[in-house]
Amino acid sequence: MGFLFDRMGRWLGRALTRPIHVHTLSQPTPAEELLVCLRPGDVLLVEGHSRVSTAIKYLTQSTWSHAALYVGDALSGRAPRGHCFVEADIVAGVRSVGVEEFAGLHTRICRPSGLMEEDCRRVVTYAIERIGHQYDLRNVFDLARYLLPTPPVPQRFRRRMLALGSGDPTRAICSTLIAQAFQSVRYPILPIVTRRASRDPACLGCVEELLHVRHHSLFAPRDFDVSPYFAVIKPALARDLDYRSLRWDDAPTGEKITNGLAQA
Repeated sequence: MGFLFDRMGRWLGRALTRPIHVHTLSQPTPAEELLVCLRPGDVLLVEGHSRVSTAIKYLTQSTWSHAALYVGDALSGRAPRGHCFVEADIVAGVRSVGVEEFAGLHTRICRPSGLMEEDCRRVVTYAIERIGHQYDLRNVFDLARYLLPTPPVPQRFRRRMLALGSGDPTRAICSTLIAQAFQSVRYPILPIVTRRASRDPACLGCVEELLHVRHHSLFAPRDFDVSPYFAVIKPALARDLDYRSLRWDDAPTGEKITNGLAQA
């Protein structure tokens, strides 16, 4: 029964991850610009163009449907040349990939602020050691229920829809894998914060904050974007921008723009 379930899940995963056309006005960041900006430990958020991406974006009310961890040259000698990311893919499971995997897709770099070099190495190692683990196929069936047509799921229930997996520690989804890597060094993403009266007798009336670890299955790609502990890095601003040197087309507005090319 388990074999049949996995086989059905993989078939469904392949069907749901086929690219579909998504109209957009902005241009994706070129791969070479991404590589110049990235540092080990950075989380790359991706706006996927597939049916399952549509479901994830709907359930999380976000542009981002996928996340990958940049590990730099830590995979040298252990993976094909140029592989510098670890991600959890629906069909292939946890794997290493190169930057070309995200060519033509909109991305965002989220950098953990103040992460110590030693802890960064531990985060990277955690992810690399899980290469070969499988994607939680139960999540594939869960996500498939929220496609064509997209049902009106109340906001408070949407995040839970991404956490209905098997709970098997050898299976992972993209954001769960990365959340666990950062939680392994107790680096915060979106912790639950509670407040209580200080127990310090020298500070009567003071209030202290306590952070509680959110379960890793409840994390979505957007959480790295909205986290107060991750900085958003924009490649276009990483270099010195001289806006006066930009070339503008002052042609009449009646021209039609197609694929970045102006047509009369």
